[in-house]
Parts: sequence; structure tokens; C-alpha cells
Amino acid sequence: MTSEQPRRVRVAIIGAGFGGLGTAIGLKRAGIDDFVVLERAGEVGGTWQVNTYPGAQCDIPSILYSFSFAPNPRWSRLYPYQPEIADYLRRCAEDFGIVPHLRLRHEVLDARWDQARARWRIRTDRGTWEARVLVGAIGPFSEPSVPDMPGLDRFGGATFHSSAWDHDQDLDGSRIAVIGTGASAVQIIPRLQPKAGRLTVFQRTPTWIMPHPDRRVSGLPKRLLDQVPAALRAARTGLDLVQEALVPGLVYRPWLLKGMEAVARAHLHRQVRDPGLRAKLTPSYAFGCKRPTFSNAYYPALAAPNTDVVTSPIREIREKGIVTEDGTEHEVDAIVFSTGFKMTDHPGYRRFHGTGGRSLAEMWNGGPRAYLGTTVAGFPNFFLLLGPNSVVYTSQVVTIEAQVAYIVSCLKEMDHGDLAALEVREEAQRDFVRWVDRGLRGSVWNTGGCRSYYLDETGRNFTFYPGFNRRFRARTRRVDLADYHLVRSGEVPDERAA
Repeated sequence: MTSEQPRRVRVAIIGAGFGGLGTAIGLKRAGIDDFVVLERAGEVGGTWQVNTYPGAQCDIPSILYSFSFAPNPRWSRLYPYQPEIADYLRRCAEDFGIVPHLRLRHEVLDARWDQARARWRIRTDRGTWEARVLVGAIGPFSEPSVPDMPGLDRFGGATFHSSAWDHDQDLDGSRIAVIGTGASAVQIIPRLQPKAGRLTVFQRTPTWIMPHPDRRVSGLPKRLLDQVPAALRAARTGLDLVQEALVPGLVYRPWLLKGMEAVARAHLHRQVRDPGLRAKLTPSYAFGCKRPTFSNAYYPALAAPNTDVVTSPIREIREKGIVTEDGTEHEVDAIVFSTGFKMTDHPGYRRFHGTGGRSLAEMWNGGPRAYLGTTVAGFPNFFLLLGPNSVVYTSQVVTIEAQVAYIVSCLKEMDHGDLAALEVREEAQRDFVRWVDRGLRGSVWNTGGCRSYYLDETGRNFTFYPGFNRRFRARTRRVDLADYHLVRSGEVPDERAA
């Protein structure tokens, strides 16, 4: 395949994580077989293929963090570790016949909408494709964010981001710096502390930590889940309802979260005896404003004799260490960046070009907006997985399945109505965004007193859907064509991909 001879498919899916594989399987189950999955990595898995740092673990129960149509009764833990999730996704690709559709090590460099021919032209580093429909399943946690710190290029030791872990680096006995105290750091730090000669944790903002309910699944519960499918379905429903029970506090009445905050405070007091360290680790914002997480080992690791928690901001990095604003130089041998991911400035947004050639990055200008978190005005026949304001406070697999149902509904309507293209109306998108903003106005993310990655530079919450996942699923069950501009097949040259 060369760029002069593009391959044609009906649907091109970019990304082979939960979103990309979920879309591919959804198409297969709907009888649509003319699609390709373009993945830049050498295997499927998305974030669970990339993030192999020590202790990488899901913070949603495994029974819920899986496809509803592909239940796994053999999870070894209530909260699975990375290798087990990656294995699950590989099995799904095989079991549902997705492997022949995969094009691994195909990085998408550019995707442009051809208005005259109602077709997407997708340029990869391995050739060019044309597709009637494009699905962006690039994932919100796929591009690491490393702060531009003065002097970083002068540092003489090892440096790497948590999502690009250097497993060849021997850290035993080393002086290790961890920059950041978010979700990944909470999992990494307890694994590094026992092997470090000295561990220095640079904290900008503390995190609310809850006791971790994780445990091995064994004995009678394991046999029940394995042998009684109804038990697995009931467990999934029950866990989903537990997650949904958090919505009233998160979205409508943040004071309802005071009980959880009390549990987190008690957990901190129980595990950290030193009042000075405890003060450093106590958040000043409301529970839930930033992403809370679970750990029974994080606080003990920070309280260990070989660990220092530094709250003074970093001024610069030198050849042998890190200098903070208070003038202290902390000598270290290795720096681990646990600094999150590019969200509003995701590089992938610069690669999608809609009508008029404008990219998503140019269209959004740092403020992502979409309709139902799935379609974008100015981008015909284009669908985003986990797009702006699609996140519900439960397993993101729930969101993905709802969006895939919506995509399939759109494709069926295109077939039924002999449509070459559909594009969400600007007014429909604008009304949805206004409704979202009203719904999130009193949420803990907007009023809790913190600055999180849920908000864009203007302070707008571009992440969450303002309500229960059941309502989101109801709204995405079937497309309403009144929300879309429609282009009939007779209005474009008859160059069908299928």
C-alpha cells in the first residue's frame, strides 16, 4: 500500500484501546465488516498497553471495568493490575474476530475531510487510507505531559514519565525523585520506596486517599462468578449502582460527600502519625474536586524514614539534582515524572481536519466542545470516543459502549436514508454545551476549590456529563437526525468504499 494508492474502507478507527476495540466489536456485532483499526503501537491495549509502571492498577472494580458483552468470570482481583487488563483486551480482539482488521504500528499523521467526495483521507506512516466514516479512539490519557522545567536537559541521571517506564533502569539503592502526587504516583511511590536509597516526592497539591478495598477473588465467590452467569451480571449491576450513588454528591449536592471526606481524613490520621507530614498531606479542597484514589500503602511509604515530601515549588533542575524555590538542592540519581497527560492540548487534535481544513485544535482553541461528547460541528462523519463532556462517574467502558451504540445507530440511519454524510448542527452542539454548563455549575468539580485537569484554561468543565450514566445511555441509544445536517448519496460522486 502506498500513499498514491489509498486503501478504501467504510469505517476507519484510530486507536486499539478499550474505545477502538469496543467500536470494532460493536461494528462486527451489527453486521458491519468493512473497517480497519489503525494503531501506532505494536499491540492492542491503549493506555493498558503503554502504562506498565510498577503497581499500575485500575481504580474501578474489574467486573465493571470490562465490556458488558464480554464478561470475565476469572478476574484474579477485585481491582485488576495492568497485565491482566491488557490480556483481557487481547483476548477480546481475538475472540470477536478483530485481529484481521488491525493494522499495528500504523501511526496516523493526518486525517482530512474531503467535502466534495464525502470521504476522509487518512495519512499514516505506512500509507494512506480513505474512509466514509472516521472514529477517533485516541484516548484522553495517551499523550504524556512533561513540564518544561529549566535545566532538565542538563540533568545527568535517568528521567522518564510514568507512562514510558524505563524497565532497564536499575533503581535499587538510588536517590529517586517523583514529581507529582496524582493517581499514578499513588501507585508508584509504594513500589519505589522499599528499593530507594532515598525517595524525594515533590508535591504541588495533595490528593484525597481512601482505604483500598482491593482483594483477591477466590473461594466461593470465584466459583460462583465462574459457574453462575447471573451472579456475574448481578455483581456488575450492583457495582454500577454503587458508582451511580456518588452522582448526587458529585453533581448536585457536594455536601453529601462530607462522609467520604471524613473517611479519607480518618485514613490519613490512622496511617500518618507525624503532624507536620499530616498537614502537608491534607487537601485544602473539597473531596471529589480532584480525582480521589485508593491506597493502603501510599501514606506508609511517605512516612517511611527514607522518604521526604517536598512542597516548595521546583525552581530548576541541575546536573545532579532539583532546586526548589526555598533554595534547597535535592540531589537525585533519577527523576520520575508522574505529571499526567495532555488533555486540552492533545497532539491528536491537530491531526483531524474538518470542513475548510480547520483542525480540531484550531476549532476548539483549548476549549473542547462536542455534541453528546461524540460528534463535532464542522466534522462530518466523525465520532470521538470519550470526547468532551461524555464522562460519567463510573467505568469509562460504560461511556464507550453507549457511544458505540450511538455510532452504530448513525451508520444504520445512513444506510436506511442513503446518506453520504451527516454533521451535527452548530445549534444542537451549542444547546448541549449550554445544558452541560448549567448542570455542572454546582458540581464539586466546579465549586470544590481546586484546579484540576477536568477544567480547561477558562475554568470550564469539559470532562463530565452532568448526571447519571443511565441518562447518558438513553440519550445515545439512537441518533435524532433532526440534530444533523444530512448529505444524500446522490449529491456526491458515486465512489463507494463498500
